[in-house]
Amino acid sequence: MIKLDIVTEIVNRTGITKTKAEVAVETVFESMKKALARGDRIELRGFGVFNVKPRKTGIGRNPRTGEEVSIPPGKAVRFKPGKELQSI
Repeated sequence: MIKLDIVTEIVNRTGITKTKAEVAVETVFESMKKALARGDRIELRGFGVFNVKPRKTGIGRNPRTGEEVSIPPGKAVRFKPGKELQSI
């Protein structure tokens, strides 16, 4: 499923225009991105939880030279599905 499929489903179920549905979907996704960028937790009851976890510093290897490379710490978005989603 892609974003266009979500927009089409909203149009079919509600009868609003495609343009308004696109704006609504974009607004929701932008709000989620901003919340995750701030480090907030997003909980969608019945669907799941998105949160940002810190990633540790590590040491990797350059596959061509075998040289060790330091991997800087970062952040990763994690998703934990809710009970209703897990039962599918």
